[in-house]
Amino acid sequence: MIKNIIETIDQFASTQPDKVVYDVQGVQHTYGQLKAYSDALAAHLDTLDIPAKTPVIVFGGQTFEMIATFLGVVKSGRAYIPIDTHSPNERLTMINEIAKPAAAIAVADLPVGVGTTPVITPDQLTAIFNQPVAYRADHAVSGDDDYYIIFTSGTTGLPKGVEISHDNLLSYVNWMQGADFGLPMHPNALSQPPYSFDLSVMDLYPTLTMGGTLYALPKAVTDDFKQLFAALPTLPINVWVSTPSFMDICLLEPKFDAEHLPHLTHFLFCGEELTHKTAATLKQRFPQARIFNTYGPTETCVAVTQIEITDDALTTYDRLPIGYAKADTRMLVVDENGQPVANGTEGELIISGPSVSKGYLHNPDKTAKAFFELDGQPAYHSGDIGTMDDDGLFRYRGRVDFQIKMHGYRIELEEVDHFLSQQRYIEQAVAVPKYNKEHKVTQMIAYVVPKQNDFESDFALTTAIKKDLQGMMMEYMIPQRFVYQESLPLTPNGKIDVKSIIKEVNPV
Repeated sequence: MIKNIIETIDQFASTQPDKVVYDVQGVQHTYGQLKAYSDALAAHLDTLDIPAKTPVIVFGGQTFEMIATFLGVVKSGRAYIPIDTHSPNERLTMINEIAKPAAAIAVADLPVGVGTTPVITPDQLTAIFNQPVAYRADHAVSGDDDYYIIFTSGTTGLPKGVEISHDNLLSYVNWMQGADFGLPMHPNALSQPPYSFDLSVMDLYPTLTMGGTLYALPKAVTDDFKQLFAALPTLPINVWVSTPSFMDICLLEPKFDAEHLPHLTHFLFCGEELTHKTAATLKQRFPQARIFNTYGPTETCVAVTQIEITDDALTTYDRLPIGYAKADTRMLVVDENGQPVANGTEGELIISGPSVSKGYLHNPDKTAKAFFELDGQPAYHSGDIGTMDDDGLFRYRGRVDFQIKMHGYRIELEEVDHFLSQQRYIEQAVAVPKYNKEHKVTQMIAYVVPKQNDFESDFALTTAIKKDLQGMMMEYMIPQRFVYQESLPLTPNGKIDVKSIIKEVNPV
């Protein structure tokens, strides 16, 4: 059991300085370089006239320089806010306005300005990394200090910054290193989710604190199936972390199996529901590997439950459970009045324990609604519906509100509606999910009342709308289908009857 994330990672620079910590398409960096780069950045940040304990935006992609920057920021006593290069410009602007960061570090070139926020450019960062220093991390992030802040969807078009402390992360990492998962020592882990998505923490910090190696797959590779299928057999990985949706893509390649990836022993899934079909196909391809289904909102630090999907589990469950709560965490199923329900009865999942966030950055109203204290421990209203069996096994049943998970991303449908309503060709719109028979969201469909226009076809209109939306919202939030209507159904209160549209899209 480790006691300090930063000290543990730094220690490997002493014991195994030449060990490869990061490999992206054959370009390698070592633990010695990770410490040298992060020390140099921390020392530089210490010289700047910027507020202490104030977060720093880190903008970039799947690179070694990103993780070195993360460590440099936390060594300087500040949390980092990861923003991916594929984010819309508007999202970067909004996060900058909400977070009021001490600085922004552009690992990759910033596509837009960030007002008066001081910026370290890519060239400046490279120069900083190349100036070795003797640094003592005596004021690094620790305890209840924020370690990172990840922004998720909000219901008003404004993202929410989830504050994860050092101790939140420590609780999670110690669980991952324990007996529940049995990860190999010094793991060789796939690093595929973008760092702005908290699933990336599942591969990043367990690997770094165990002295392992991260094998990164950039988005340019994962978006091109030919490149992806060529790259996969070249990776000497033994730990796989991804969403089930990404696994579904990889399973399209017949050679994605134990014969071509013989070292793979552990598969870890989170971010959305793992279907029986996906798990069963994977088990056929990798019969000796261990497959884990996990569950947890960003607000509780990546995941709080796990279950190994064995042959027996596949035989027993048609819809896979999300597992058992980790030892330091208490989970309850409650009714609309907050009272615990009988085992097997559906209710909202409440999560309590040391990995629960303190709340949303600079958003006391949202924090007060979602977070509270339960028997002296921080607790969170997940908004997820589930059940608990007599033996403590939890099952996921859906969302309390209109929040969905698709392709591993959490999406607030009301946020999608917000951006649709701002689009110049749309009079009125609502986004709804399309589910498959395995209860998985496969598509987001926009029901739209269009404004008067001169487009020759619905296809041309849809093309124009999607093009505009690409500059306003994250790519994964743009609906895949558009259905045009003269009007949308209303409830007796005069609101759009979203539930009736969902029923239309998902007939029983």
